[in-house]
Formats: sequence, C-alpha cells, structure tokens
Amino acid sequence: MKQQTLAQPFTVEGKGLHTGVYIHATFAPAEENFGIRLCRTDLPDRPTHHAYADYVSATERGTVLEHGSWRISTVEHALSALYAMGIDNCLIRVDGPELPILDGSAMPFVKAIREAGISEQQAEAEVYVVRETIEYISEHGNRLLLMPGDSYQVEVEVSYPSQILKLQRAELRTLGDYPREIAAARTFCFVREIEPLLRMGLIKGGDLKNALVIYETPMSQEGLDYLTDKLGQPHLDATKLGYLSPIHFHNEPARHKLLDIIGDLSLIGCRIQGRIFAEKPGHTFNTSCARQLRNKIYPKQI
Repeated sequence: MKQQTLAQPFTVEGKGLHTGVYIHATFAPAEENFGIRLCRTDLPDRPTHHAYADYVSATERGTVLEHGSWRISTVEHALSALYAMGIDNCLIRVDGPELPILDGSAMPFVKAIREAGISEQQAEAEVYVVRETIEYISEHGNRLLLMPGDSYQVEVEVSYPSQILKLQRAELRTLGDYPREIAAARTFCFVREIEPLLRMGLIKGGDLKNALVIYETPMSQEGLDYLTDKLGQPHLDATKLGYLSPIHFHNEPARHKLLDIIGDLSLIGCRIQGRIFAEKPGHTFNTSCARQLRNKIYPKQI
C-alpha cells in the first residue's frame, strides 16, 4: 500500500462549534512521510504539530489537541475523513482555535477531498497489523477490541438511558463504504445537555443545522423557547418528543460514533489492519485507547 496525499489544496470555512468564530481551514498536499499536521496560522510563528494522541488535552464535546500555544479543537471529523479517504500526508492550516463544524458530519471534507483529488506517492504506507486481540476497558463500561483481520473494519454499539436513543449499532465493513454509509452522520446531543454546555461557554456555534438534537424529556414551552433562542433557532412545539431535525439514517447517532472513533484512532499516527469493536465509545475513551496503542507501537516516541 503506497502513501497518498491530496492532488491539490482545498479550503473549508464556517463557524466553530464551541467558539462561534468564523474559521478557514486549508488542506494542502504534503511530501512523503510528512503525516497529518495542523498549523495555527493566526498565532505567532505559526506553530505546527502532528495529529498525535500525545497532544490530546481535552475531550468535552470533541477532541482537542494542544502543545504550548498551539491548541486546536474539534479535529475528529476532518481526521476521520482523511483516514477513510486514504490520505496519509496533509498539512492543515487553520486561522482559529478549532476546525469549522460545517454540517456536523464528515461529508463536507469527503466531498472536498474528492474534488481536490488524491495523489499516490512512492513510499509505502506504515500499517500496524493487529496480530492478536487487544482489549481496553474503562471503569465506566467503555470497551474497545482490536482483532486480527484482513482489512480495516469497525463496529460500534451505543446505549443510553433514553426513551428515544436506547441501543444502536453500526458497522463499516470496508473503507470504500465510508462516503455513503458513515460520512453524512452528524454529531448529536440531548436537549438536556444544551443548557449546561452553554453555561460552560461551549457550543456557541451550535444549531439545529450542524447537530442532531434529541428531545426526550418534556419541558415547558418557555424552557424550550429559551434554549432555541440561545441557539438562534425557531421555536418548536414542546409537546413533540423526538429528533428536532430530520435524521439521515435510522441509526445516525451510532454511525456518528463510528465516524468519531475512526478520527480519534487515527491519532496513533499510522494505518491499522484489523477489526475494531467499540462498546460505548466516546472521545475520552477513544483517545485514551489511541494513546495506549500509540505507546505500544512507538514505545520510544513521545
């Protein structure tokens, strides 16, 4: 398997999910063995670092990479698309503290990669071949299994104490299915999570166009109106429970969790040949597993 990069640069732009700031992100071709690196063009000296699990500093509603003044949030959707589309070498230049949320999925990145084109390089891609089953389990019931396999496959299972979103499963049998089956799945949250997130100063750029919002616990019309006003959205009927915007797939939340885990596990810094099963995945657990796996593969690297 040869390394690949973009045939030409492309730029995406839009508001950041947490800051609400309008941001531009340019994805440029890079030489062999460059890897995936992110540059903060708005900071002095334009600090640039690899997209490695070593730099994960926070995982509240997204994966945050940080090293000194260099800090970039919400990287997982772009990294997921780059990995799934086979891009090994790319420089991402960002003029703000996070990547734009766009529509809350990886599809805008996939479309842009397809339009830019993919260029094969001469060097062989680095692949970690899973030769024996590896298991990670957290005290909160999260579980990740890496098993031997002929190709990269992912299966996830999510469950919540929810009337609407109970148990869901999703799987990706081949990366070739990613654009059609996974890329369009949007990030999601529950209405009950929105007010605490707003109080924490997060999701300033969130709305019903870039997230799948699940309304499962009845609240007063006044209360729901307050939240939709905060999000800059039209008022909704507080008596109607369910998804507050049309869903793309019957199991869209599970598919988005699968999208996220591809992006988070790409932080190990190479490709994986093997099957992955994740139970109750989330950014905190995903990136912890990525860090442990990276340390296993590169024990002397930091």
